[in-house]
Amino acid sequence: MASETDHPLIPQLKQDLCDRKIGRRHFLRSATLLGLSASAATAFAAKVTGGSFVAPARAQTLPRGGTIKLGMRVQEITRPHALNWVQGANITMQVVETLTRTGQDNLTRPHLAARWEASPDLRTWTIHLRPEAKWHSGRPFLADDVVWNLRHILDPATGSSSIGLMKSYLLSDVKTGESNDDGTPKTRVAIWDANAIETVDDLTVRLNLKNPTIAIPEDLFFYCNAMLDPEENGQFGAGSNGTGAFELAEHEVGIRSVLRARGDAYYGDGPHVDELWFVDLGDDPNALVSAIAAQQVHGLYQLDGNLRPVVDRFDHVQIYEAVTASTCVVQMKVKEKPFDDPRVRLAMRYGIDPEQVLRVALQDLGLPAEHHFVCPIHPEYAPLPKMERDPTRARQLLAEAGYPDGIDVEMFGKPDPAWEPAGMQVMKEQYAEAGIRVKLNVVPSSQFWDLWDKVPLGFVEWAHRPLGFTVLSLGFRTGVPWNAPEYANPAFDALLTQAEGTLDVEERRKVMAKIQTIMQQDGPIAQPCWRAIMTPMHRSVQNFRMHPAYFFFGNELAIET
Repeated sequence: MASETDHPLIPQLKQDLCDRKIGRRHFLRSATLLGLSASAATAFAAKVTGGSFVAPARAQTLPRGGTIKLGMRVQEITRPHALNWVQGANITMQVVETLTRTGQDNLTRPHLAARWEASPDLRTWTIHLRPEAKWHSGRPFLADDVVWNLRHILDPATGSSSIGLMKSYLLSDVKTGESNDDGTPKTRVAIWDANAIETVDDLTVRLNLKNPTIAIPEDLFFYCNAMLDPEENGQFGAGSNGTGAFELAEHEVGIRSVLRARGDAYYGDGPHVDELWFVDLGDDPNALVSAIAAQQVHGLYQLDGNLRPVVDRFDHVQIYEAVTASTCVVQMKVKEKPFDDPRVRLAMRYGIDPEQVLRVALQDLGLPAEHHFVCPIHPEYAPLPKMERDPTRARQLLAEAGYPDGIDVEMFGKPDPAWEPAGMQVMKEQYAEAGIRVKLNVVPSSQFWDLWDKVPLGFVEWAHRPLGFTVLSLGFRTGVPWNAPEYANPAFDALLTQAEGTLDVEERRKVMAKIQTIMQQDGPIAQPCWRAIMTPMHRSVQNFRMHPAYFFFGNELAIET
């Protein structure tokens, strides 16, 4: 029975679960995005399917005090709204938090927000803030803070990749009055309506959308959407104000980042440790294993699968795993030769065998991919006919595109994690048979993230997202900051917008099938595999659970001292 505050679509979701039209995972994801609490959604699903929910350890049972040190690349974090990768966010998110939090179970829950409601047409979202949340300075966290942050995030001058997430429903392209070199008008993005993001009262924010979407709560957890103190004007560093469980005490790029607990001043659960350190151990996977063996750090950001047999021998360590949509893709700039011809891009897909890449580079720890960036674990994944490796077809396509003797290309990548250069080497050997002669250029990780969006051909890591259309919007929608390939396909964009606003998973799957087909036939990537992820953690660390997107929630962690 639905309550008066339940979204009107929740009763249908419940009925669909009872009728076995949808699975438990899809029910939980959709119901919680529509505002049903995770506990209520899980309890209902358990009655129907017989499953159960194991809650995290209760805060009062966890030890207090001590320091946890984690091995992770320590990156530049001065502009949290424009971060490019999870490592930086693992530092900033301990201090400046998001309105929602998508947990290790892929369910999105309130965080700085207390709850939210969506209109029946999914175009109006009302977000209620936690009245007890305060900035470190003691000032209440208010709706005006949220409005300032969202407007700053969506300002093109900020350079936030969140524009890709939110373009379809909060932004419009407007003409600048100038022209491109080809005579077409230059455009920029702007918030689509003056009342698109509005303060209702001190603790209530309303989003009035251009198009419907189901993903607002999930998008608000994206790490570039942290709530910064407006008085600091988007900047961040040691001593910055925030609402989180920790304060940033020290930060030195490439060395370490030290966070100190706020203790009883924090409005939420925890923190349980006095300090949380992130220590940069470099790119060498052997150095990571040595640091774990010598107990210089308690855990790692991630562990390469081929090193698991070594770490398994350490009695003081437990290895945690997560099934994910984490991946690496071969990204091609479509405005640069030879990748400006879709036949060449298609040849790049026909030239590789995903199953062999998975087997050799990842020891089968994952799934073969299908060149469209939608994973079988995504609720809207649409099965398509298998795209087999066909080097003969690849050569034909290259000849049709004007390259009868094949092509010479340079592929850029990074050494960490170690499976990436191993996967690049496998693909290089496969490509040779298709007339694609690849020069590999593996640069240090710190340099790679400065050039990943500039090179014509790169092997680029993408973290897990729970919804199938999310990365497609982030990375391939026309004109968005993370669209490194500069792909522009109006039909693709329109289908993405349609998928984002379709709650019914079967209907959304039909739309996704069209999107996946476009990616396979015309898209700017070749994708070999999805990877399972894992990390070692010292057995003294309590309440750690592996997050599919590598996030560490410092306020949850404790350590036996």
